[in-house]
Amino acid sequence: MNLSGRIAGRAIATCGLAAAIAVAGQALADDAKELNIYSSRHYQTDEALYNGFTEQTGIKINRIEDDADKLMARMQAEGAASPADVFITVDAGRIWRAEEAGLLQPVESAVLNERIPAALRDPNGQWYGFSRRARVIYYDKDRVDPELFQTYEDLARPEAKGLVCIRSSSNMYQLSLMASMIERHGPEKAKEWAEKVVANMARPPTGNDTAQIKSIASGECGLSLGNTYYYVRLLTSDDPADKAVTERVGVIFPNQDGRGTHVNISAAGVAANAPNKAAAVKFLEYLSSPEAQGYFARGNNEYTADGGTAGNEALASIGTFKADDLNVRVLGERQSEAQMTYDEAGWK
Repeated sequence: MNLSGRIAGRAIATCGLAAAIAVAGQALADDAKELNIYSSRHYQTDEALYNGFTEQTGIKINRIEDDADKLMARMQAEGAASPADVFITVDAGRIWRAEEAGLLQPVESAVLNERIPAALRDPNGQWYGFSRRARVIYYDKDRVDPELFQTYEDLARPEAKGLVCIRSSSNMYQLSLMASMIERHGPEKAKEWAEKVVANMARPPTGNDTAQIKSIASGECGLSLGNTYYYVRLLTSDDPADKAVTERVGVIFPNQDGRGTHVNISAAGVAANAPNKAAAVKFLEYLSSPEAQGYFARGNNEYTADGGTAGNEALASIGTFKADDLNVRVLGERQSEAQMTYDEAGWK
């Protein structure tokens, strides 16, 4: 054999060895017995999710929990050496930030595409929403006529003057709602709405969703916005004072005659440098299973990905609703524009 032939033969052998190593490495990854999860969900009820996955697969879960931005900064600092396999967070805006930062990788899964509605997942498979979070209008049953406030847009009505208690404009839930308003109505009308809501505020924005509900019950205000699971927590509380709050405060699912109620998500994606990718995909598929969906609904009072309640009677008791079918990716894409709109409207 001439020199060029020997070189070619060595090259082929080398390629073959590399391919064999790669296949072996993938086999090891596919047989991984542990999974590293970075999660900004902070609910004790999620233990059932993790335990259920381990019981089904034998894969041990190692978990780091922290604020979403801190976890993303950690993954960026770790770079290619990051042990993170899965990133879990709440709100489409946050999972979109992780995607934009290059911290996730696309996943091909017929199971996920079948179980997760298109509006709740990234079109390129970078992340998937596993539960719905409906943002509703809360109102004082003693002071407010609910027929006047059947849409988010109605919070700008003159009849709401001095009645609205609401969260800060920098809150991710509020940013996502504004992003949807901009997408649906355009920037000018969205800004006009925000200005009118500011004029209707009973006090400067402060507190979390639970604080808004309690402010209505105390008589400080008459209208607010919040995610339904905060209300259901009070509804199912052992504290009589919490239940008294829900007796005074009613729930409206907005925009039922139009685009539907704004929904957000709890979401997850496979980390860009996941050392156990196959196990990570298996975990995402598990989150879409009926068993795991039940944990989301019964554990934290969130709606399942398909909008169900999975036997949660308290959640079901507040009613059914039509959801906005806007792809939640938009909530991230218009995030900066949403904050700018609030700032220009004087929404603190």
